Amino acid sequence: MKKRSAPEPAAGGSAENSASHDASVEIEDNREAAADSLHDELEEAKDKYLRLYAEFENYKKKALKDREELIKYSNESLVYELLSVIDNLEMALKHIGDENGALETLKKGVENTHRELLRTLEKSGLKEIEASEKTFDPAYHHAMSTEENADLEPDTVVEEFRKGYMYKDKVLRPSLVKVSKRP
Repeated sequence: MKKRSAPEPAAGGSAENSASHDASVEIEDNREAAADSLHDELEEAKDKYLRLYAEFENYKKKALKDREELIKYSNESLVYELLSVIDNLEMALKHIGDENGALETLKKGVENTHRELLRTLEKSGLKEIEASEKTFDPAYHHAMSTEENADLEPDTVVEEFRKGYMYKDKVLRPSLVKVSKRP
């Protein structure tokens, strides 16, 4: 705000008029100072409001992201528990021989159950981790042993002991593997 300059008292003016005029100039200066102070307080309050509003918007975004994450992975523990069922079915399939017709019927039943269980879990977001003959990646594979092999590149998965699985885009369980190394 502009400061007003005090007008000169008219020539021959009285001292009383001069004192009255000085008092009105002082009152006007006080009003301007008060207005400036109020303006500064208003700007400070506005700045605080904008910062608080921005913080609240960030909080809402974080809460929404956390909620989406919770929903996305809500079945993770169930899927993890079912992995042992898959493992047992796979071991049963591996150990069933082809000696007679009864075993063949049992084998087909277990294969169908295994296939259906995997299909159901895949719909929920479960995916097998490809391991055999892939380059070892500690994010997806857990090395149980190594094998010297001149025919393969070092750090190539030679054998998969137990399958690993992804749930959505997260490693649920890494593959247990044997890894090649130089002789």
